[in-house]
Amino acid sequence: MGSVGLQAILDVERIRADFPILHQTVNGKPLVFLDSAASSQKPIPVIEAMNAYYRTTHANVHRGVYRLSEQATALYEEARRKIAAFIGAASPKEIIFTRNATEAINLVAYAWARPFLREGDEILLTEMEHHSNLVPWFLVAQEKGLRIRYIPIDEEGRLRLDLLDALITERTRLVAVTMMSNVLGTINPLRPIIEKAHAVGAVVLVDGAQGVPHLPVNVQELGCDFLAFSGHKMCGPTGIGVLWGRRELLEAMPPFLGGGDMIRRVTFEGAEWNELPYKFEAGTPAIAEAIGLGAAVDYLSQIGLEAIHRHEQALAAYAMERLSEIPGLRIVGPPPAERGGVVAFAMDRIHPHDIATILDREGICIRAGHHCAMPLHERLGLTATARASFYLYNTMEEVDRLAEGLEIVRRTFRRPA
Repeated sequence: MGSVGLQAILDVERIRADFPILHQTVNGKPLVFLDSAASSQKPIPVIEAMNAYYRTTHANVHRGVYRLSEQATALYEEARRKIAAFIGAASPKEIIFTRNATEAINLVAYAWARPFLREGDEILLTEMEHHSNLVPWFLVAQEKGLRIRYIPIDEEGRLRLDLLDALITERTRLVAVTMMSNVLGTINPLRPIIEKAHAVGAVVLVDGAQGVPHLPVNVQELGCDFLAFSGHKMCGPTGIGVLWGRRELLEAMPPFLGGGDMIRRVTFEGAEWNELPYKFEAGTPAIAEAIGLGAAVDYLSQIGLEAIHRHEQALAAYAMERLSEIPGLRIVGPPPAERGGVVAFAMDRIHPHDIATILDREGICIRAGHHCAMPLHERLGLTATARASFYLYNTMEEVDRLAEGLEIVRRTFRRPA
């Protein structure tokens, strides 16, 4: 597929005009940003929404009876309503603002797993999880005497769903799984996992950090119990994330943090908690960031998640085709039809940090390292990989630039016979 095919999916040039940061040079070369899986760039509507708030409407929310505070509160809560609609939540009260997906997962670990799991209970994870969906469960398991098990991957980076019946047992109390791998690009079939987990009474948390920015999501149709995601990976600002949870679970959970706004009443003897969602939002929240995330949701919704996903898959397919022509380069993960816009790879006898350094000289930004997924890299027999990740503003020409840059890498490290 060439540029014409991509143009039919998205008007990429029009989209790129909305992202000021893309129109610059790096080391004298036009910038090629291929690290959106780490953090995406921000369009003008998001920047302007936050700027307008700071210029005209800034005040603390939920506290003042004066006009500015009421306007700020209205904008903040409107952002919550937009996000609820974006993921198909039954109510905005199920949307908890956090700093990022990591904090959202930790909230569940502290306020659900710690109070409700008992010694001998089992947590089921997968071999492809990000550290943010591993380490919180390690901490809980060590404290509570829990057992952690893993759904393995096959040689192409797919989950071994044929092993679910053996892995999900009456002892399984929580299943925590990524929607999409940040290394392999694998888009996981979540419904079979969720159905089998619910059949034994287990709760399911989905790490949506890589999925929600790129795929249409409806939590009621999906059937999970918790969903965590970050704003900065979906054209929104840093410092804002979301935990969605089923209302009955959130109602039963104790607060995560104590302080202002999460209380209904405080005396010298104790406190009564506020209603949802405020029970989990202690202190002054990230007001401007929530407004920016609301603007990002509007922006992505206008373009359409289905079209964004098709665009990214086309880019990934083309990248895999071009990169497979480079001698000594190994791509990890499944075929293009089963992945999102992530292509991670290794090159014989060339460290990923060296690859990224040389590509930077060509104005190309990629990620190099273990991508906060060290156990997965151990499973793959690699210490690190280089990763190109695509979003709605990337083009086929940028994939060509990547392939040309990798040829420069290969020539630079070519050893004499």
